[in-house]
Amino acid sequence: MTTLEKKVEELVKPIIENLGYSLYDVIYQKEGKDNYLRIFIDKKEGICLNDCELVNNSITDILDEKDYIKSQYYLEISSAGLERNLRREEHYKENIGKKIEVHLYKAVEGKKIIDGTLEEYNKKYIILDNIKIDIENIASAKTIYNWEEE
Repeated sequence: MTTLEKKVEELVKPIIENLGYSLYDVIYQKEGKDNYLRIFIDKKEGICLNDCELVNNSITDILDEKDYIKSQYYLEISSAGLERNLRREEHYKENIGKKIEVHLYKAVEGKKIIDGTLEEYNKKYIILDNIKIDIENIASAKTIYNWEEE
């Protein structure tokens, strides 16, 4: 998480929580020539378009007032989704015992994409189906939703 993402999170988290949502993640990234500030929210009952609109309307003015982002950007508010990116310590800890997919920078046991049950997490590595993977080697990770249980 970048310094900017942390500052934005500290600014908007209390507002989002006062509205009855939890803040799942904040991502600021450049795509092509455009910059995006993406804020992912969650609540037990799920997120709908009206929830995203309410959060957007509640944080836009304070983001403009603080002016952390000097260049033009697009603000996107959305659900964390069924298959969620794992970027933070708490994301991994919440998903111990669940199926995840990990994309690696360097192959482990001949694979650069590994999916399985997350057995353990600490700040240095995870264990996925008895395979030890260094945190530094993880390019991305996400939960795997079991569509067959629907």
